[in-house]
Amino acid sequence: MIYLDNNASTKLDPEARAAMVESLELYGNPSSVHGAGRRARRAVEEAREEVASLVGASAEEIFFTSGGTEANAMAIFGAVAGRRGRLVRSGAEHPSVREPMDAAGECRVVDPEPSGRLDAGRVLDAVDRETLLVSVMTANNEYGGLFPVEPIAAGARARGVLSHTDAVQAAGRLPVNVRALGVDLLSLSAHKLHGPKGAGALFVRKGVPLAPRTPGGGQEKRLRGGTENTPALVGFGVASRLARQRLEGESAGIERLRDRLEGGILERISGARALGPGAPRLPNTTAIHFEGAPAEVLLVRLDLEGVAVSAGSACSSGTLSPSQAILSLGLSRRDARQVIRFSLSRWTREEEIDAVLAVLPRIVADVRSAAERPRPAGPEPALASNGVRA
Repeated sequence: MIYLDNNASTKLDPEARAAMVESLELYGNPSSVHGAGRRARRAVEEAREEVASLVGASAEEIFFTSGGTEANAMAIFGAVAGRRGRLVRSGAEHPSVREPMDAAGECRVVDPEPSGRLDAGRVLDAVDRETLLVSVMTANNEYGGLFPVEPIAAGARARGVLSHTDAVQAAGRLPVNVRALGVDLLSLSAHKLHGPKGAGALFVRKGVPLAPRTPGGGQEKRLRGGTENTPALVGFGVASRLARQRLEGESAGIERLRDRLEGGILERISGARALGPGAPRLPNTTAIHFEGAPAEVLLVRLDLEGVAVSAGSACSSGTLSPSQAILSLGLSRRDARQVIRFSLSRWTREEEIDAVLAVLPRIVADVRSAAERPRPAGPEPALASNGVRA
C-alpha cells in the first residue's frame, strides 16, 4: 500500500513501539507510592519531559490526555468554565475545536481568504470586551495552511483574552515553540507524529486558570482524572524525542516530494488545482480539487490501486457533508466534494510518488467520464422504511 493519509494518522515509529512493549512490564499504578508505582510514574514523567521539549514548554505545563480531541475540549470548556461571553475562531478549525466552541457560547467565525491565508487583523477585530477565548489552529489539517498564531495570541493577550491553538498537525512537522507563539493553551496528539493512538497533551501556560473537565482521581494535578495509560505515554515521549531530533533533516525532503506530487498532478490532469498554494503550508500536505470528479469515487478507485488518501478530516470522513474547512476557502458545496488530500510522511518514497502519478490521470478520467454519463430514465428508487434506497 502507498500510504498518503498521514494527516489522519501516521505509522508507529519502531523505536516508539519497542519502548511501548518494554513498558508493558510497568504494571504498577503511577499514583501508587510503592516501587512498582514509582517506576511507572518515572516513565510517565520522562515522557512528559520529552513532550515538553518538543514544544519548548516546561514539564509542569504539560497535561496528558487521550488525544487531540480531548485536549481541545479540555482547553475550550476549561477556559470558559460556565462563564458567559463570546468566543472567536477561524472558519477552518478542526471539528474538535469548532463543535466545542460553538457549544460553549456565542462564537464569532473568521474565514481564511481564498488564497488560504488567515488575516490576523480580522481575527482580532472580532475580539471585544465580552470575548473569553480565541482559538486559531497552527496548521490546517485539510489543505495544510499555516495560520498567524503569534500576532493573534499577542493581540488577544493585550486585550486580556486567553488564546488557544490546535497544533496537532504542526507539531513534529514544523518547529513549534509555545514561548515564541505566546499562546496560553496548545493541543497535541501522539498519533500525528508517529506515536500511538490514545495519547495526547494540552499545554497550559503557568498561571492560566483552567477548570477540570474530568474531576475525580486527582491525576494530572486534578485537571484530568483517570489512571494514566503508561505504555501509550511512553510511546508519545519517544515519538516526540524522535520528531524533535529529526525535524530539520526530514522537513525539506518531505516538502520536495510533496511538490513533486502536486506539480505532477497539475501538469498531467487538466481541471486540477491545488488549494491554498499562495499561503504558507505544511511541508507534507496538498489538497487538490479535481473538477468533475467526486472525491468519494476517487477514494475508492485509488484504494483499489493500493493508494490511501483522504477527502478531508478523518473525524468527519464517511459523511455526505462537504468539509467546513474547504468551504471556508470560498468553494461551492459541489467543488468541496471534489477535493482530495494527499499527506506524506518520513517514510514516503520517491517511487511511491511516481507510482501515484502513473495511475491517477487514468482514474480521474474514468471517474469524470462516468459522472458525465446520463442516468437511465425512470422513477427514483423507492425509500425503505429505514430511509435506505431499495
